[in-house]
Order: sequence, then C-alpha cells, then structure tokens
Amino acid sequence: MSNPLEHKNHIKDSLLLPLYFIVALCLIHLFKIWSGMDLDYWGIYPRESIGLRGVIFAPLLHADWEHLASNSVPFWVLMAMLIYFYQRVSLRAFLIIYFLSGVLVWSFARTGIFHIGLSYVVYGLVSFVFWTGVFRRSIRSIVLALIVTTLYSGMVAGILPTAEVLQKNISWESHLIGGFVGIFIAYFFKEELEEGEKEDYHYAQENQEYYLDRDVFEKTIEERYLEQLEQERLRLSEEEERRHQQFPFSNDWFSNDTFS
Repeated sequence: MSNPLEHKNHIKDSLLLPLYFIVALCLIHLFKIWSGMDLDYWGIYPRESIGLRGVIFAPLLHADWEHLASNSVPFWVLMAMLIYFYQRVSLRAFLIIYFLSGVLVWSFARTGIFHIGLSYVVYGLVSFVFWTGVFRRSIRSIVLALIVTTLYSGMVAGILPTAEVLQKNISWESHLIGGFVGIFIAYFFKEELEEGEKEDYHYAQENQEYYLDRDVFEKTIEERYLEQLEQERLRLSEEEERRHQQFPFSNDWFSNDTFS
C-alpha cells in the first residue's frame, strides 16, 4: 500500500467501520429500552425453528448497557486490527464467524434459554487473530497474536462452565463455539497472505531446518530400503578407493599366487 492517501483511508476505514457497527448496536438497544419490547426473543433458541432467526439478530441484541459495553470495546479493537492488518480476508472472516458461529450455537448450545450478544463473535475474532499467528508464522501475525494474548487472555474463563459463569447465565458454550470457528477460519485463510507478510513467510520457509528430509514420508518402504542399500554400496566403494590410494601395492604383497 505505497500510496499515502490510500494508506490513510485504510486506517480511517479500520477505525470507523467497526465503530459504525457499534453505533448501530447502541441504537438497537435504545429502541429496546424506549419501546419496552423484549427483543431477546429474537435471539438464538437452540433446535427450535423460531430460534433460527437469532443467527442473524442475536449478535445485535444485549441484555443491558454493561453487556453491550463489555462486548463493544474488544469488538472495536479486534475488528480494527482485522481490517487493517488482514484486509484481504477481513470481510469474509467476519461474516463466516458471525453466521457459522450462530448456526453452531443453534445446533449445539443448551436449550431452554435465548442466546444473545456479540460475545461469540468477539471470541471468534480473538481466536482468529491468535491462531493466524500460529499458522502463518509471519512477524506481523506473531506480534498480533502476542498482543491479543496479552489483552484478552482473561477471556479463557468465559469458555468454561464455572459456577460463576452459570450463575450469571452466561452462554459459555457460544463463546467456546466462537473460539473453535475462529481457529477454523484462521486455518482456512492461512495461505492468503497480505502484502507485507509474503516476504516474511517465504524467508521462514526457506530457512527452516528439518530433522528429516521433506520427502521421507512420501517414499515406500521398498524405495527407502533400496536407497539405503545404494548408500551402503557407495560408502563401501569409497572406503575401497581410499584403501587402494593408501596402499597401492597391497594386492601384490598379499597375493595368494604361487611360483614354480
């Protein structure tokens, strides 16, 4: 992104686009309060046909302002990182995390309650950024993974059905599902490197050391056996050649021929 104006616009988009989304969430929550409508019924209700609409609407709904704020701040940070550093895949990654996580929550989460909130999308984004660093191993992706680990390592507690989580009626299973979807998306897009990542990736590939030859698992047992025999034959031949160079007349000295 060599054009300074283009780079400036990209920074602006990275900061503003997730902010617009958060503003929309705030407006929806204000409407919920002013209208007195219980919009939670538009959340995900697992394994009931009426609950499928929550795949679209559940991340837009929140129980209260505290719930909304706790999801908005990490969402803004993570989406800004996603858009700025992973521009090629940012929109697709967000949409897949959004909808695939929702479908899986509807399929596997506990029934009897409506699952609402943006939190499973946030967990999916955290997981995506972290595991992208693991899979791509470029300097950029590793640094971002370390930043995310530092900022959001405490979120791990949200994917476990602890007494505190269950008491607060937190949808821990949706957090867990979002995390798994993030890993899947990170692996799925691992080859779609950004412009600044390609040099780092190829350098790492070229300078990586291996304990075994890369084709060792591609050969059959018979091929490896024949290769070992050939190597042993070459080794013996080289030893014989060295011996002959050191003792050129040894064959004459120790000849078994007799003279009459």
